[in-house]
Amino acid sequence: MQGGRAHRGLPIAVFCLPNCMSRFPLLSAAFVFAGFSALAAPRPVAPPDSVGIEYRGNKMLIKHRVTPGETLYGLARRYKVPVEDIVEANSGQKGALVTGQVVLVPRNRVVLTQPAAPRATAAVPAATRALPTDARGNKVYKVEAGMTLFAIARRFQTTPAELARLNGFATTYNVRVGETVIVAAGSGPAAARPVATTTPAPTRAATPTTRPERDEEAEKDAREAREKEARERAARERARDSAMAPAVTPEAPATEKDRGPSRASEIVRRVSESGLATSIQTDASDKYLALHKTAPVGTIMQVRNIMNGQSVYVRVIGQLPDTGENTNILVRLSKKAVQRLATPDQRFRVETNYVP
Repeated sequence: MQGGRAHRGLPIAVFCLPNCMSRFPLLSAAFVFAGFSALAAPRPVAPPDSVGIEYRGNKMLIKHRVTPGETLYGLARRYKVPVEDIVEANSGQKGALVTGQVVLVPRNRVVLTQPAAPRATAAVPAATRALPTDARGNKVYKVEAGMTLFAIARRFQTTPAELARLNGFATTYNVRVGETVIVAAGSGPAAARPVATTTPAPTRAATPTTRPERDEEAEKDAREAREKEARERAARERARDSAMAPAVTPEAPATEKDRGPSRASEIVRRVSESGLATSIQTDASDKYLALHKTAPVGTIMQVRNIMNGQSVYVRVIGQLPDTGENTNILVRLSKKAVQRLATPDQRFRVETNYVP
């Protein structure tokens, strides 16, 4: 009891001292761990020679106080950024730096993004699973008759663009019967970038496109055919002209012209003139006729078109009236004779030859 009373008589502080001393190490350890946790928390740490950090958008700007002797190029080397970025961040700073000036140095701000969720693999249709597999692990289909790229895509529940990507050809490609087409890529590493396995169509042996000897023979045959056709056409025209010529035309002037003059008297008697010719307005015959100012009636006259060299023999049937409309006219011809001279003009230059 005395001991108990003595114990109860002690001050409270003396009584609690052993308990407090036993708990002090635990409190100290808790404070120490809290301090380390605070220090370990992530926070932007500025470089030792900077005076602060500023954020603009997605960039971190380091505030650097210029010391004597520093330049823009020195800051660019120190912070490993281009000089142009420092000039842009400081509103076009291009002159020399001043001691004590605060320069902003841009640094890329790290933005943490969540990793993309793995994309779910599309289920492979049953028709595709039933296809054979090649050495790369790709599902392949051998083209049957009547199948097209769009029909294959519809059959195996895919798209023409995907088939074109897997096989390395255009979406407008025309598949051939017996050709092997990749329908689905394999899962192995060898099939990461499939290469088109289409079998090239057998190429025919190139035939020479030029054969000089054959070309020369063909050209020669064509030339002979053209010449033969021209001769036949000329013969037909001569026969038609002779059939249409008047029966009263004598052959004597043509014979004399062909053999040429043999005496001086014949040269004097042949008359040659040149001038304008036109048609007889009132002519309705189908004969070769003419009206001339001086040639006697019945004269056989040769009229030649100076422009194209065509000529015709006509018979003078009368004298050309000396009127105002015939002032510059040498000879008037029948419409049949004008047609023979092949001229589209109403008046044309001619040359006449006749023997009075």
